[in-house]
Amino acid sequence: MSWEQAEIRELKVNRYIVIDDEPCRIISIQTSKPGKHGEAKARLEAVGIFDGQKRSIVHPVTHKVRVPIIDKRKAQVLSTHGNVAQLMDLATYGTFELSVPEEFQGKLASGQEIMYIEALGRRKLSSN
Repeated sequence: MSWEQAEIRELKVNRYIVIDDEPCRIISIQTSKPGKHGEAKARLEAVGIFDGQKRSIVHPVTHKVRVPIIDKRKAQVLSTHGNVAQLMDLATYGTFELSVPEEFQGKLASGQEIMYIEALGRRKLSSN
């Protein structure tokens, strides 16, 4: 299982949430006061980690949501070919290929160590 449950009121900006099966980073949280017969609601704005799309949800603050477990790992660049890099995880020594986003184009060299993130079975190069 690559996610855990949390109530919306436990979440904070810059943490992560799963919206439409997409791991997202929260960019804003607004809560409303409880109504006469209801409970406080929260509106979350988030950006997809892998697709960069903005998403928003509105739920009661006690609503349970999925929080992805984000794994930040180090890898060594074995080779690059066009916009695909072959990497080796420095903990497991497993090799895999990732597409290289524009911000990394021309900046990767064989033997270089780089960070990548893994969430919900998907991987992406990371700048931090």
